[in-house]
Amino acid sequence: MTAGTAVRPTSNRTRALVSAESLNGVGPQARRIFRLYNLYRLSIGLLLVLLISSELDDQLLNPVNADLFRKGSWFYLILNVLVATLVAQPRRMVQIFSLALVDVLLLSGLFFAAGGTPSGIGNLLIVSVAISNSLLRGRIGLLVAAVAAIGLIYLTFYLSLIYPQVSSQFVQAGALGALCFAAALFVQAASKRLQRSESLAEQRAEDVANLEALNAQILERMRTGILVLDPLHRILLANQGAQTLLGKEGLAGKPLAPQCPELLHCYEQWVSNPTLRPPSFQAFTDGPTLQPSFVPLPQGRQENILVFLDDISQVAQQAQQLKLASLGRLTAGIAHEIRNPLGAISHAAQLLHESEDLPGPDRRLAQIIQDHSRRMNLVIENVLQLSRRRQSDPQLLDLKYWLTRFASEFRSSASANQTLHLASIGSTLQTRMDPHQLTQVLTNLVENGLRYSAQKHTQGQVWLKLFRDPESDLPVLEVEDDGEGVPEEHRPHIFEPFYTTENKGTGLGLYISRELCESNQARLDYKPREQGGSCFRITFAHPRKLS
Repeated sequence: MTAGTAVRPTSNRTRALVSAESLNGVGPQARRIFRLYNLYRLSIGLLLVLLISSELDDQLLNPVNADLFRKGSWFYLILNVLVATLVAQPRRMVQIFSLALVDVLLLSGLFFAAGGTPSGIGNLLIVSVAISNSLLRGRIGLLVAAVAAIGLIYLTFYLSLIYPQVSSQFVQAGALGALCFAAALFVQAASKRLQRSESLAEQRAEDVANLEALNAQILERMRTGILVLDPLHRILLANQGAQTLLGKEGLAGKPLAPQCPELLHCYEQWVSNPTLRPPSFQAFTDGPTLQPSFVPLPQGRQENILVFLDDISQVAQQAQQLKLASLGRLTAGIAHEIRNPLGAISHAAQLLHESEDLPGPDRRLAQIIQDHSRRMNLVIENVLQLSRRRQSDPQLLDLKYWLTRFASEFRSSASANQTLHLASIGSTLQTRMDPHQLTQVLTNLVENGLRYSAQKHTQGQVWLKLFRDPESDLPVLEVEDDGEGVPEEHRPHIFEPFYTTENKGTGLGLYISRELCESNQARLDYKPREQGGSCFRITFAHPRKLS
């Protein structure tokens, strides 16, 4: 079924090509054959003129009408020179048919003038019919063969009336006429088969080209990075995914070492022991964690290397989420058992701290117990929050109005040494986001910013800047403070759970904030502030793109 289905369109397409070429125009292959046809006729005409010029025609051909033969030979040569000059590139099949018919008629006249079948002109007629039928198709080609056969038989009959000795040439003339039809049929069949083969080859070449283009498109759109290295570690091919993951553009043709020395180091380790899994690496700061794999790629005499680059950051993040989910379920199960003794410890430490008979050092120890009890309770609350986090309920928000109300409510409960600034650029900015989750994210970011700003200045300040990103056309909210900022070595880890540089922190605030943003198709990123301090940027989703 598959083979039949594949062949049927090809046959239809071949017939369509043949019909279009026969009726409407001349293809490139026909033009090449026509040029050879012109050359053949010019050669025959020149040969005949040389024969009559050297007076060898009487000895070789023994024409019955020498004067007519000489004039006909010159006319045949001159006509073919004009045709070769004026009709070098025929545009329609009617031109080829007319030329073939004229050629047959002229050769028939020379056949008569040369004395019939002994002259050998009849063989030239067969060749002319064969060549013309390689250009013409069907009945129109057989018409040329019929004219040639009729001409041979009729002229032989006419010669026999004038010269009785010619009457013995009827069998030869009939055989030549039959050969004209045989040559026409054979050449047409061979030409059809050849043209079908050429059409099939063209279609296969087109299919291969389309498949190659499709593969190129797939290769470019793959998120997996793909590189091809030659034995000298030169990059022969790099898809868009590889350039994005490596943070470089235009990698093709460049050596690997200066572009990504980490990848070259992984490749060298793989060469030394292919059984070991190459180590993962980061191509640039804050870049994704990449896991390379190498496959030999023999090409001719040299062996290239095919490199796959997989971004395992999402895999690690998913594993971390599964781990936290398991931790949340575990904590939810034992929270009651932990909280009761923890509450008792905290209450006992508080009573002990309030005792008037307690010495100063012991009072300090009681205070430490209370502080760490609160911290343990906060950790349990945050983990429980992860396990109980409800699904987001996005709503259409006017961010400018919503932020104005949030800033007003926050200022009403802030202390005197805390200041919250709000600046909005542009007209109405809208997004779809769960307002309760957005409140939780902003409260966490603003409180962190005020705390770090107050550690450096007497007045803690945070700036909220709302604007539309000129490149993506998405709403953006930046939360800036003028504190110390995050050291460069800590920036890749600030959104990891339980990662904190403070003794009293849990390391879950920023992680939860990013998770809440991503559940609403928003993105939370960190970037250092040019004036000093930190800047956390929330890029919201377009209101029409969130489903």
